[in-house]
Amino acid sequence: MNKAGIVDAVHAILGGTKVQAEQAVDVVFDSIVNTLKKGEEVSVAGLGIFSVKQRAARDARNPRTGETIKVAAMKVPKFRAAKALKEAVK
Repeated sequence: MNKAGIVDAVHAILGGTKVQAEQAVDVVFDSIVNTLKKGEEVSVAGLGIFSVKQRAARDARNPRTGETIKVAAMKVPKFRAAKALKEAVK
């Protein structure tokens, strides 16, 4: 499923127009992204926890040339699935 599939599912339940359904989905996604940008975590009961993890700087190797490359420290998104989600997928 992709974003269009989620919009269709929201539209089927809430009714209204597809534009309104897409706006609702966009608001949810934007809220999650903006909260993660602040360094905070987002917890959705029954789904899981979105958080930001700090990845340390490291040396990597270019597989074609064998050259060593410095990779800077960065923040990456992380998702931990809730127990209910894990059970539902089994």
